[in-house]
Amino acid sequence: MEKIDVIAQFEQLIKEKEAFFLLKHSITCPISAAAFDEYEAFLNEETNQTGYYLAVQDSRELSNYIAETAGIRHQSPQVIFFKEGKPKWDESHWKITKSNLAAIR
Repeated sequence: MEKIDVIAQFEQLIKEKEAFFLLKHSITCPISAAAFDEYEAFLNEETNQTGYYLAVQDSRELSNYIAETAGIRHQSPQVIFFKEGKPKWDESHWKITKSNLAAIR
């Protein structure tokens, strides 16, 4: 799992990656901490999946940009699955679980 901080990094992922997960993480929220743990466990178990995250407090401009370009209302925590440059699935808060993430292809 790799942290991204700026729009250019996100745009590079969209261009280069066939599919990837992105977590919008709040570093001050206990619900987000639980979601982060589930996300990390999923990525550690599913070695064929690629995952990134951003800390909303550190990367507000990037977080807003993703919401606008993806057409998905911002939430935190929130996981978005991108495939072929487009958002194919998103979920937030307590619905971010290892099993829910594993069901996405």
